[in-house]
Parts: sequence; C-alpha cells; structure tokens
Amino acid sequence: MGELSLAALTGALGMVAAVIAFVFGRRSGRQAEIGEQQRAKATAEDTAGRILDEARREADTLRKGAIVSGKEEVLQLRETHEQEFRQRRVDVEREEKRILERESQVDRVREGLEGRELEVQRRGKELTQREDAATARSLELDTLFADERRRLEQIAGLSADQAKAELVRRLEDEALADAASRLREIRESAKRNADREARKIVALAVQRVAAETTAETTVSAVALPNDEMKGRIIGREGRNIRAFELATGVDVIIDDTPDTVVVSCFDPVRRETARLALEKLVSDGRIHPGRIEEVVAKARREVEVAIVETGEQAAYEVGITGLHPELIKLIGRMKWRTSYGQNILAHSKEVAWLAGMMAAELGLDVALAKRGALLHDIGKVLTHEHEGTHVQLGVEMATKYGENPLVVNCIAAHHDDVPHESEVSVLVQAADGISGSRPGARREAFETYVKRLEGLERIASSYRGVERVFAIQAGREVRVVVTPEQVDDLRMAALSEEIARRIESELQYPGQIKVVVIRESRAVDFAR
Repeated sequence: MGELSLAALTGALGMVAAVIAFVFGRRSGRQAEIGEQQRAKATAEDTAGRILDEARREADTLRKGAIVSGKEEVLQLRETHEQEFRQRRVDVEREEKRILERESQVDRVREGLEGRELEVQRRGKELTQREDAATARSLELDTLFADERRRLEQIAGLSADQAKAELVRRLEDEALADAASRLREIRESAKRNADREARKIVALAVQRVAAETTAETTVSAVALPNDEMKGRIIGREGRNIRAFELATGVDVIIDDTPDTVVVSCFDPVRRETARLALEKLVSDGRIHPGRIEEVVAKARREVEVAIVETGEQAAYEVGITGLHPELIKLIGRMKWRTSYGQNILAHSKEVAWLAGMMAAELGLDVALAKRGALLHDIGKVLTHEHEGTHVQLGVEMATKYGENPLVVNCIAAHHDDVPHESEVSVLVQAADGISGSRPGARREAFETYVKRLEGLERIASSYRGVERVFAIQAGREVRVVVTPEQVDDLRMAALSEEIARRIESELQYPGQIKVVVIRESRAVDFAR
C-alpha cells in the first residue's frame, strides 16, 4: 500500500514536472517567435523605408523630367506659333502689295478712260464744226443752184441760134480748161521723174520682202488636259496660284473657259516665262510651292537662253557681225514685244532688209544701213524699265556699247528728233516708214474691229427673212442664212446686192467684204 502511494506520488510529480517543462518550453518558443517577428518587422520596416526613399527619388526624377519636357514643348510651341505668325504677316504684306498694284492698275485704266473721254469730246466738237461747215456749204450750193437755174431760165428764153452759141461757148471754155490742166500736168511730169525713180526703188525693195508679222497681246492661253487641273493649279486655299504669281510676276486668270488657263502680264518676257513654266507644271503633274519655284527658275533660264539665240539668229539673218553681247540680248527680247500690233523683231529685220536693198541700189554702205536699221527701235524693249523715249534709250544703249556714230544717228534721227548726218540715216527712216505703213503690217484698234463686226451683223440682220448672220475671216466675209419660206432664189441675189450696198454706204473698212446669202431647203423622210 505504501509502495503504491509512492509510485502514484512519483507519477504525479513526473506529470507536474512535465507540465512545468511544457509551460516553460512553450514560453521560451513564444519568446523566440516574438523575437523573430520583431526582427522580421524591423527588416520589413527597413525595406519599406528603402522603397519609400527610392520611390521619392524616382518621383523627384520624373517630376524634374516632366518639368524639362514641358518647358521644351512650350518653347517648341512658341517657336511654331512665331513662325506661323511671321508667315501670316508675310502673306498679309504680299496681299497688301498685290492690292496696291491692282489699285495702281485701276488708276491707270481710269486715267486712260478719262483721256478717251476728253478725246471723244474733242472729236464731238470737231464733228459739230464740220457739220456747221457742211451746212454752210450746202446753203452756198443751194444759192449757186438757184443762180444757175435763173441763168437756164434766161437761156431758155433765147432763140435756138443764141442757145446753140451759148452752149458752144461753154463747151469751148471747158475744153480750154481741160487743155490747160493737161498742159500743167505735162510740165510737172519732169519734176516728178526723180520721185518716180525713188518710188521704183522702194517698190522693188518691198516686192522682195515678204516678212510675216504677228500681233501679240498681253495674255497667253495655256491648254489643260482637263478642268480638274484648274483646282490643282489653285491649290489648297489658293497657295499654289499665289506662289506661282509671286514667283513669275504675272496674273493667272482661271474662268469658265473649258480646259484653258490665261496668263496675263504687260511684260511679254515674264509672260512667256510664266506660260512655259505653267505648261511644264501641268505636264509634270506635281504642283506645289516648292516645285513651282524650281520650275519657274528653270523656265526663266530657258527663256534667257532663247533670247540670246534669237538675237544671234536675227543678226545672222540680216548679215550683221560684231554686235556687243548686251545688244544681242536686247535684239532677242524684241521677239516678245510689239508696236501697234507689229512684232518689233520682225519689223526691225524687215527695215534692215529694205534699207540694205535701197543702199545697194544707191551705191551706199549696205552693212552700215542694215546695222542702223536693225537697231533703230532697240529702245522699245527698255521703255518700261527706264525713263525716256525709245529713241533716247536706243541712242544711250548704242553709244554705251560702242556703235558707230552714224549708226547712233540712224537711231536718233529715224523720227526726225535730230538732223540726219548721212544718206544711210535717211534710208533707215524711209524703210521704217515703208514697213510700218505696209497694208496688214499693223492691226487696227480692237474697238474699231469689234464695231465693224457688230455693224456688219446689224446691217445684215435688219432684212426680213434673215435667220442668222455670221461675220467671219476677221470681218472680210459675211454669211447670211435666210429662211427658205420667206426668201426665194430670186430674192437671194437682190438681198446680197442690197446688203453689200448698205455696207459700202454705212461702214468704213479696208479692202473688200464678201457677202454670201445661204438658202437651204431640206426634205426628210424615213424608210420603214
């Protein structure tokens, strides 16, 4: 019994010791775990601190980069805005300059219209004076007719022998007057021999020359492959056409004319350059401001080369050598200038040939005559660039480039501004007059031409049965289409005669006008 109690006590003590050991072991493990957790916490806090520091540093770096990038973008935007502002200011200045030029053109046109109005008023006064003079003359003729009628009445009261004697006396007086007139013509025929021989020489020279003349205007037409090309020429917001006009100095007119653009400019050399450049752009298809400047520069070089080649060709055709290169250029520029519708280069070559032939007939210096004649109008290509008449400018250029004094005198005296110093100068003046007055050499005024065409159509349209009227061949022929039901074949001949006689009495025109009356009857049926 005692042993069992001891064993039980020992077991109880063991259990108590085990419990105590377990409790102490668990507390020690918990303390160790708490320490480990504290160390992990400290490590995590250190890691979090480092991450926060790195995040702060990276945020600072990004913030600084964003600030720098923003400043650069602001500077770039400011520079772009300033460039756009400068470009717009240039465009505005260019447009203001163009407006000023247009205003100056309008002023010149207005001055021209005022001058024409004054000329019309002056001509009206002259017509009034002529009408008064004609009225006075008509009254005088009426008085003379009345006197003659009274004399005839007195003669009618005479006998047959007396009337016959009066008639014979009048016939004798008329015969004596005709004989005296004839005798005076015979006496003066000897004085006209010299003039006749001179006219013979001139006529022979004119017969041997058949130079063609052309009438230039201030516009040149450029053909387009289609109407869509007009939009490409204008460009977005008109930038292409503005760039083209600025580069060439011309006005580009785009209207409703199908497949055609008009280039307008007073300077024919610039107009030719613009026409050539526009044709190249249309053919190439690439039209933008950069390409326009490139093509215009190329066309300008080609025109300059063509000017030199034209001057050299003209000098070669006339047979002149030793001309200064600058004079050659001025001669070449004559190709694109006209005077009263007559091409100056063709006119100058014609004058040179005429003067040379007349000099050869008279035994004078042919080369000198041709040289003076070819250069006599050279100042006309400079009149829009310098002050002074074309004679003054021609004399200045010829003197500057070392021409013979007699050649300079040919230029100076061909309008009688200075005395003639040689026979060659007189020949140049005569040849100039021949070339300018030759029928067809110079065109008539545009207004006169239009009025004549309108007059022809008005006269022909005024007759009954006329359906349509066409003035063709520059007004040298009128075609009248009549209604077959109202005008028969017999009436056609009478109608053409009446129209022709009215044209003769009411219009003024060179040469002759052909009147053609057309009557057409058609019978139409169908085979079914």
